[in-house]
Amino acid sequence: MHNPHQQDCIEILMEKARRGQIDRRSFLKGMGLLAALPLALRNGVSWAADKPLIVVNWGGDAIKAFGKAWTEGFSKATGIPVKIDGSGPTEGAIRTQLSSGRVSWDVVDAESSILQNLGKEGLVQAIDYNVVDRNKVLPGFAYEYGIADYMLSYVIAYDTERFGDNAPRDWKDFWNVEKFPGKRTLYKWMNGMLEAALLADGVEPDKLYPLDVARALNKIEELKPHVLAFWGSGAETQQLLIEGEVSMGAIWNTRAKVIGEDSEGRIAWSFDNALLTCSNWGVLKGNPAGRDAAMRFIAYAQDPQSQAELFKLFGNGPANPAGAALIPPELQHLNCTAVENLPKQIQLSHEWYTDHYAVALEQYLTRISK
Repeated sequence: MHNPHQQDCIEILMEKARRGQIDRRSFLKGMGLLAALPLALRNGVSWAADKPLIVVNWGGDAIKAFGKAWTEGFSKATGIPVKIDGSGPTEGAIRTQLSSGRVSWDVVDAESSILQNLGKEGLVQAIDYNVVDRNKVLPGFAYEYGIADYMLSYVIAYDTERFGDNAPRDWKDFWNVEKFPGKRTLYKWMNGMLEAALLADGVEPDKLYPLDVARALNKIEELKPHVLAFWGSGAETQQLLIEGEVSMGAIWNTRAKVIGEDSEGRIAWSFDNALLTCSNWGVLKGNPAGRDAAMRFIAYAQDPQSQAELFKLFGNGPANPAGAALIPPELQHLNCTAVENLPKQIQLSHEWYTDHYAVALEQYLTRISK
């Protein structure tokens, strides 16, 4: 499994740079932040490492090039060597590294379910909570083999010109094509979509798990004639909504923010009934820079100021509540981890995805491809 959400954050940042909405310094800072390197570091703390700490995310050439430009300054200022590898820590790539005996990665940004399953196999190290502070993430997002680095939500975005004041508010409305006509778009990688279908079918939020996959797929089958596309990238959702090809979509809140701005409010969205989840840091077994360096890095990445900066650039919610508190009041309504937004949302179950993701995804992909 890959991480298209982080790739979408990079695309958003690059578009802001092209439009002149941010300066070069902010652009380079943002690329560095996608590896969650903190902006405010404690002075005088360092560790010995024979090799640089390699932090792996999903940025491709852009994150490697511009992330390096930022992290070189970081390393020079602190004496801590860090490099960003943007090739993407897929489950297969991590397994290949471990099986080859030539591990070159240290800290990876990956799905929680992948990290937990790899950890159970002895391929990922347990997070050292003597170094990393589990209290610096929202309750429920500190796991044995990973910890949240940022938060995101799947929200309902809709065309106000189609519906006016009669806006869809929940997943039952999303499925109601009589009251809210028009084409839809759903996520092709399943996350949150099974939950959305079950909520639309009348399941109460506190009764969602364990997910009834068959029931969810039947509900999605019911909507399929009205689904124009199962999207795989944020840019896809932007095109579909901006150009009026769909009347509403289940999309990332980060991209919904951009679409709302670009459409001058024609495309609206909220955190009502949104589905909250996170991305996670993990550490490979036998990482070259050493366990201590990796755990200290993750601890530093909990810095609230850097997480607040990440939100300002991309819209990712701070995993650290102290970071959420630093977001200006006028922007809090856009933050999925704002105190007023959290109660509106439903948290995806890390435990269920760990135990069932692969099988459920195969069933989902088979159903939507017919």
